[in-house]
Amino acid sequence: MTLRWRIVALVAAATCAAAAAVGVLVHHASRDRELSQARDGARTTLERAALGYARTGGVQGSGAVLDAPGLPGGLRRLVAKGHQGTEFATGPDGPAMWAARPADGQVLSVRVDMSTAMRNISALDTNIILAGLMTTAVVLPLGVLTAERMSRRLRLAAATARRIAAGDLDARISPAARPHDEIAEISGAVDSMAAALQERLLDEQRFTADVAHELRTPLMGLVTAAELLPPGEAAGYVRDRVRVLSTLVEELLEISRLDAGAEEADLSPCPLGPVLDEAIAGTGLSARLRTGTAEGTGQPDSAEDTGQRDATDRTGQRDSADDTGPWHSADGPKVWTDPRRLTRIVANLVVNAHRHGREPVEVTVAADGRTVTVRDHGTGYPDDLLEKGPQRFRTGVRERGRGHGLGLTIAVGQAQVIGATLEFGNAPDGGAVATLRLPEEPERPELSDLPELPEPGPIHG
Repeated sequence: MTLRWRIVALVAAATCAAAAAVGVLVHHASRDRELSQARDGARTTLERAALGYARTGGVQGSGAVLDAPGLPGGLRRLVAKGHQGTEFATGPDGPAMWAARPADGQVLSVRVDMSTAMRNISALDTNIILAGLMTTAVVLPLGVLTAERMSRRLRLAAATARRIAAGDLDARISPAARPHDEIAEISGAVDSMAAALQERLLDEQRFTADVAHELRTPLMGLVTAAELLPPGEAAGYVRDRVRVLSTLVEELLEISRLDAGAEEADLSPCPLGPVLDEAIAGTGLSARLRTGTAEGTGQPDSAEDTGQRDATDRTGQRDSADDTGPWHSADGPKVWTDPRRLTRIVANLVVNAHRHGREPVEVTVAADGRTVTVRDHGTGYPDDLLEKGPQRFRTGVRERGRGHGLGLTIAVGQAQVIGATLEFGNAPDGGAVATLRLPEEPERPELSDLPELPEPGPIHG
């Protein structure tokens, strides 16, 4: 049950409880008053009847009766002990107040009929119930409106918090200033938290970009100096470390541009096969490129797996027989994407598969022609990555290998730029699986849908 309906139910229960409490109090007060008045009237009549009986020995015209047959048993026993008293009882003749006392061995009693008083009390109870229902009918809609306003404001705060958690740091609730309003205080606290978080992240992004930019100039000098070193084992090691440092700086700059939203995709229809060929060849690593397979499984589809896309060697070159297929040519199936960024994404996934997994590495294009899967046969992605996604400078568990943890972060960022989705998972039989789903090509307007141009008029010299 949502908070809104809980509040409505609480308002309804409180209103009904208040109406019931008032009704019970009024009922008992009215009944006690009627019984008290009837008791006083019965005693007064009994006293007058007793005086008349003592003078005349009779009770005619006094309203009293000797040894009345309907006298309640409890009152009769009380009189038999020599006492007088009153008792309310409901008999065949209806509710009544009795008063009795001893009189020369007999019981002198007075009966005051209370049928009318009890009917009035019943009518009062009915009116109280109707008034309670009317009050509930009036208060309940007001409670619904109040609860709806509170629920709407809380839902807005929750939705804004989710947007902030998803990365939209510009999201704000912007509550109106209301004194002694707890929801406004919570909303203001969420906005303050978002502003502080945004400022901190922006500071970190600026720091990363500034560090990478400042390192770029001395790094270029270091690269040049390393190339001038005489050949040798030490020189080779220095050049390798310089290349690693240069790659790290370039990746930091790329991440800073992605974080700042400065990257824009140059989307166009392009053949998927040559782009994947270029991505794999650029890594210099082996990967088997397969087509016509079941999506996300990496297993060949029985209808289309003819082995036409076989394994590449360590240099990224392919057998000449593979290059004759229609899928591999520039006239093959096309996708709507930025080929440069797609090449970057696939290359990062292949390098990550080799660095942290085990061969063979497979690049699979699903039957829809827009889904690309990169799989290795290692230990798979760690649970933390599957739960939270790639995080920079985190490579997961130790058996996943070494690295800076930036490749997958860049791949996710570039996928967002081109409008694609990149998901990570583990294959049932072992190995990490990265699934890239490219966007569909937008519909192009037909020639008949284009606005007609006005006919050119005469040119006057």
